[in-house]
Amino acid sequence: MRSVKKSRKNGSKKQLVASVEVNHPKHYTSHPAGIECIDVVEHLPFNVGNAVKYLWRAGLKTPDFETDLDKAAWYIQREKARLLRSK
Repeated sequence: MRSVKKSRKNGSKKQLVASVEVNHPKHYTSHPAGIECIDVVEHLPFNVGNAVKYLWRAGLKTPDFETDLDKAAWYIQREKARLLRSK
């Protein structure tokens, strides 16, 4: 897992919280395996990584899991179309 390096004497508590929310949001770090989503998806093609990202966070960022699943499906369809074009 990545770590946030921030000196407490150089930044306020509010800045530290904002840094964690940007760099390590809970909806990407709460996986039971103890890994962050980005550590997986950065090794995948763009569309596949985005689909995994939306599947990963479905229902965690907001209670609206359906939107996350719809977005994942959109990226999957886009990747399917890309692969079919490259045949």
